[in-house]
Amino acid sequence: MPGIPLDDRGQAQAAALAARLAPLPLDAIVSSPLERCQQTAAAIAATRDGQQIITEERVGECHYGDWTGQPLKKLAQEQLWRVVQAHPSAVTFPGPGGESMPDMQHRAVAAVRDWNARLGQDATYLICSHGDVIKAIVADSLGLHLDQCQRIQADPCSLTVIRYTPLRPFLVRMNDRGGGVDDLMPRADGHGHADGRGKASSDGAVGGGSGGADGVDGTNPVNGATSIQAGAAASSGQQPADTRG
Repeated sequence: MPGIPLDDRGQAQAAALAARLAPLPLDAIVSSPLERCQQTAAAIAATRDGQQIITEERVGECHYGDWTGQPLKKLAQEQLWRVVQAHPSAVTFPGPGGESMPDMQHRAVAAVRDWNARLGQDATYLICSHGDVIKAIVADSLGLHLDQCQRIQADPCSLTVIRYTPLRPFLVRMNDRGGGVDDLMPRADGHGHADGRGKASSDGAVGGGSGGADGVDGTNPVNGATSIQAGAAASSGQQPADTRG
């Protein structure tokens, strides 16, 4: 729902996330148009000389239609609630402007893919989005049916990292609320996560690799059109008590 800013707790969470990410170079900061995401993105941009924030409508919150602004306790009594929980791929939210969850996933994943192509394989960039959107993007990255997205958690101001390669995405982190970014930094020699031919490695580590998200070459995990989604504004900085689309 537009017009709901971050509360004091949300502002503190955004500031903490900005401090965590401050050492990490970002080729772009992309944000949902909703105010609380814009505020989170602004906190992150403020640590890097006011880097421009790019508004991307396609990573905006799911359009909940008549559910927008309703208490979750009330919505949990509706028959559609169980469908949302068990079969989100079958859900279209009621009322004018209500969106289907597959349509939400399609637009969000398309946005990520477009930004990957626009910024190039060596880019590391950040997307500030919302819980359901992030869960849908993560499900896609893992090759999961959308019906499995409710097994994924995206807390306010958590960090989820996905590394995209020509063959497959790699989920590097999910719902991280306190880790550092040393393993996400570009390598000192300027080379990314390559396969020896200058291409982003699509190979999975055999036997677990050398730690983190290293591939078979053991190089830095985040180069290769990485999308870093910050679960920064799924609510007003608290566990959501209503649907704020």
